[in-house]
Amino acid sequence: MSEAYDFIVVGAGISGSAAAYQLARQGHKVVVIDRFAPAAMASGWTLAGVRQSGRHPAELPLARAAVELWTTLEEELGAPTHYTRKGNLRLARNEEEYEHIRRMVEEQSADGLDLSFLPDNATLRAMAPALSPAILGASFCPTDGHADPHATVGAFVAAAERAGASFRNHERVTAILVEGGRVMGVATDKDNYSAPRVILAAGLFGCELLGPLGLDVPIDVRMVTVIRSVPVERVLDQVIGVAAGNWAGRQEVNGRFRVTSGGQAWHKRMDINGGERSPRPAVHPPMATLGEVVAEMERLLPGTTAHAVEEVWAGLIDMTPDALPVLDTAPAIEGLVIAMGFSGHGFCLGPITGQILAALALGDETGFDLSAFAATRFNSRPDLPQEAMTLHG
Repeated sequence: MSEAYDFIVVGAGISGSAAAYQLARQGHKVVVIDRFAPAAMASGWTLAGVRQSGRHPAELPLARAAVELWTTLEEELGAPTHYTRKGNLRLARNEEEYEHIRRMVEEQSADGLDLSFLPDNATLRAMAPALSPAILGASFCPTDGHADPHATVGAFVAAAERAGASFRNHERVTAILVEGGRVMGVATDKDNYSAPRVILAAGLFGCELLGPLGLDVPIDVRMVTVIRSVPVERVLDQVIGVAAGNWAGRQEVNGRFRVTSGGQAWHKRMDINGGERSPRPAVHPPMATLGEVVAEMERLLPGTTAHAVEEVWAGLIDMTPDALPVLDTAPAIEGLVIAMGFSGHGFCLGPITGQILAALALGDETGFDLSAFAATRFNSRPDLPQEAMTLHG
């Protein structure tokens, strides 16, 4: 065994990096191990919406708590996240979507969320003039927003390192080591590391490590196409999505449009490319999907598709059957904490997820009802149908 640690975190996305930051700042010896690099996969591929609206009721308290943390996160971490809070608009393109959004506003307003219904196109375009005159109405949550994913994860990593955490990039964890029902550490393709507690935040790769332990989180991997333009004049302050959750977009702080498709079947291909963050994974979307994303952008934001494209990629999403994450200690294995299955909407939760994972690993109270995120919830429902993937921005 190499050097001993108090905690090992597997995965350097926003969840793992935030957990490492929380533990290190409390004085614990922490190492984070990632087969690629921080934010190399889901946390970097994301639209990076910081959203409460449209959440599952079980997830809403976490999202609201996370948004409170986002307001002071740059100051806390001592680095820019480019967090912008200009609201989220969920658009109704037809009568069915109109009624869906109206009901959502009623329900989430009753839960205490600051959410309003914009009942006609004139009201909507008074707020966002670039939107199409064909849109019937929308919901608006003024406390929603967005951030830069790589900057945010980088800020967590840097703050964790200043607090004493170590990061081992380009190193693949091959096994979680368990003896007598207790975690002993991990093995990687380069070394072994000892620790009595491991946080597994490895996204879609997590099941590779759970399977040999007799554990499973049912994951359906879906693919989302993302297009980013060159920097252009700002015409949109809000993050926008649609009621069906099959398109979303925003303008980054630098003026680039960042727009996404809904979920689609993954073609099972991933390239490991060289480059500045070498090696890093790349998933290439089909040309047909690019056309669909662009066509929908033109319908919702007329004239914006004349801008040049700077970058195209696809992100992979680890979907659970109920589209809620697992945030729990592992059954029958002392010292193992599982964080996976965020189903395309884990970025916003990152700051609060980090606190929750640290508390679970320490055996402390989290302050939240996590029953909806239990690792065992699928055991009695093995045939639970897959929830539709809905990216609302």
